[in-house]
Amino acid sequence: MFTGIIQTIGHIGAMESRGGDVRLTVKAPGLDFSSCALGDSIAVNGVCLTAVELGSDYFAADCSRETLQVTTLGNLNPSDPVNLEKALCLGQPLGGHLVSGHVDGIGRLVQRSDDARSVRLSFEMPNSLARYVAKKGSVCVNGVSLTVNSVGANRFDVNIVPHTLEATTLGDIKSGDQVNLEVDLVARYLERLVMPEGSESGLDLSKLRDAGFVQ
Repeated sequence: MFTGIIQTIGHIGAMESRGGDVRLTVKAPGLDFSSCALGDSIAVNGVCLTAVELGSDYFAADCSRETLQVTTLGNLNPSDPVNLEKALCLGQPLGGHLVSGHVDGIGRLVQRSDDARSVRLSFEMPNSLARYVAKKGSVCVNGVSLTVNSVGANRFDVNIVPHTLEATTLGDIKSGDQVNLEVDLVARYLERLVMPEGSESGLDLSKLRDAGFVQ
């Protein structure tokens, strides 16, 4: 598990093709590896990866074809910056929200505008994810825990404060750029709890009303 609080920005060192998938090497001099061991999880742009090689200032992880297809990791090139976060340990502060590192879909930045000292970003999301994103709820964008300011049919807006602009790759994001999206875990489990028995998707709104979640 992760929190969506980025610990450092790393850079892609190499993308090595291996039998149809990829060995990803990330240079991360700003990440403290003293507590890491082989097999530990590290989130790269919000994608949970398993460290198979560790150095003093880098780590390597294998990316399956599934991961390359359903996330933006397959579009990375050497020297590209990436958001990094080590897995959460018990007793650490939960500064963001609970993040699994399992990407739900790929979004796209459609508008960027200044908002005082912050920046407002508007993302387009897959229609299948829209029901999980709510105003003032949480969403994870490229591994960054953010609060949703507004939401539309297949779009949502967030405000990025100066610290987050400097401490994550969102400071350099441009219109048209793709991002990894992970919706709030609570929304996923809530849907499962209220689904009609035997169904694989879709909310039973009558149960939500009975529980007081909707009017």
